[in-house]
Amino acid sequence: MESKVLKKRGEIQDKDKWAVNEIYSCDEEWEREYKELQEEAPKLKNFEGNLGDAKVLEEYFEVNEKISRKAEKIYVYAHLRSDEDTSNTTYQAMMNKIDAYMAEYATYTAYVVPEILALPDGTIEKLMNENKGLEPYKFLIENILKEKPHVLDKKEEELLAAASDCLDAPSSIHNIMTNADMKFGNIKDEDGEEVELTEGNYSSFIKSKDRNVRKAAFERLFGEYKSFENTLATTLSSSIKVFNFGAKIRNYNSALEASLKPNDIPTEVYTNAVKTINDNLSSLHRYVKLKKKLLGLEEMHMYDLYVPVIEVPKEHVEFDKAVEMAVEGLNPLGKEYLDIFQGGINGGWIDKYINKGKRGGAYSWGGYDTKPYVLLNYNYELNDVSTLVHEMGHSIHSYYSRKEQSYYYAGYTLFCAEVASTTNEALLIHHLINKETDKKKKLYLINQELEQIRTTVFRQLMFAEFELYTHESFEKGLPLTAQDYNAKWHELNVKYFGPDMVVDSDIDVEWSRIPHFYSDFYVYQYATGYAAASAFANSILNGEKDAVEKYVGFLKSGGSDYPIEILKKAGVDMTTSKPLEATINRFNELLDMLEKEI
Repeated sequence: MESKVLKKRGEIQDKDKWAVNEIYSCDEEWEREYKELQEEAPKLKNFEGNLGDAKVLEEYFEVNEKISRKAEKIYVYAHLRSDEDTSNTTYQAMMNKIDAYMAEYATYTAYVVPEILALPDGTIEKLMNENKGLEPYKFLIENILKEKPHVLDKKEEELLAAASDCLDAPSSIHNIMTNADMKFGNIKDEDGEEVELTEGNYSSFIKSKDRNVRKAAFERLFGEYKSFENTLATTLSSSIKVFNFGAKIRNYNSALEASLKPNDIPTEVYTNAVKTINDNLSSLHRYVKLKKKLLGLEEMHMYDLYVPVIEVPKEHVEFDKAVEMAVEGLNPLGKEYLDIFQGGINGGWIDKYINKGKRGGAYSWGGYDTKPYVLLNYNYELNDVSTLVHEMGHSIHSYYSRKEQSYYYAGYTLFCAEVASTTNEALLIHHLINKETDKKKKLYLINQELEQIRTTVFRQLMFAEFELYTHESFEKGLPLTAQDYNAKWHELNVKYFGPDMVVDSDIDVEWSRIPHFYSDFYVYQYATGYAAASAFANSILNGEKDAVEKYVGFLKSGGSDYPIEILKKAGVDMTTSKPLEATINRFNELLDMLEKEI
């Protein structure tokens, strides 16, 4: 029997830890480079006022790259070490030291973009034409120039930067209110024991097999939000006003355009995604109807939505077995991809197991000159296999990007980031469903994928539709109250979930619980990322010509172009409804399987 006592960091075998010592062999080496950085970084200020000279500009990019790469290594090392054991004060101090320094470091290059934009029109273009040395920085420079109509003069920019903290107030207030001040009282758990309900444990109660438990949790949670609805409506309205103010003074036509244009994403990508999902809501209605039947309910309520339709005994999956399953699932990606995957597993990319003080969750991270490290808290469950392929998807994306692209183009946008990880997950679950012979397990896996599409695509696009309504109302000068927000949220839930769902009035205030609404037009990227991944997985599984090559081409592109263009070159056109339709087709296919199994 495995010991339930958490191991200390020192008790974990080296083969199960990431090889962070390859960045710096010892902490003294880190200290030495940190001191060098402090001496070198201020030199970046020496270029100020001379960027209109091609040779100086070229030299700036070269020097900046050299120093940035050093800073990145120092930063990554301290953070990874600190995450291994958050109670280790040496590494906490190291991390705090570099974090504080990075704020100072940013001031050394703050002049660059305003100075480039302040040059007379045509100056930079002329420099680029006449000087071949600037060729590698062409996309980078064009990207800066594109912002010209939206960048204010130096004084105004400084004023806005100084006010940014105050302008973040709505989000800070929402965060502190919902996480610290709101109290949800007690409910009775499945054993009839009194337990305190919190935002943290709500997600497990809403999945409870005992209907009374999930109903009580649902009513108690939203009842508390309801009692603060006017305050929460005011914080949301204030946040939207801040976005709209920013869009207006920066000369954008709308808040949506202000959010999408910097990455060259047409606003139609957003509006078409909402339209496509609206055209296909019958699939979600069908799912609700099936779920109601599977749960054997007379009436399906909002609090019945998250309960699993099928229970399977927990499976114990050793890490080596997880790797084996992952390799089988990712087999369609071919030998080169699998070799990189295995190389990462055996080559010190991954920090596998939980230890005392280790940061929770999972992530993939690193720098241009480091391995694409993966932090896991592997817990021997089926879900952990999925997490492994997800994070390795990110890491192999980073591996390819850094190998193929120069430093300035190795990073990729959020719009592309989730595509690689989700493609891996899609391939894995497809494989697991296809090979499963146990009827119950198969149903469980099918339902898992259905839930993922429901929450990542349907739910996030419902959020996106709500966001569009709120911003456009304010842009038209129509202020919204809690009653307006509630009415719209109710109407959307009725539309999305269809005739088989009783939309309880408690849910009307759910908009007030979503922190993402304080990051404008963010959530739609979950859905577009999933859709792009579905399209890739489809073409790879169907053995379409060059599907794997195109996909790997996408992974190699990093940030060398705008996300829409990078995906388009790889055969996924996000300006059309095709990728999202591929996801909906998969959803329907899974519903067919579910119907066949019951």
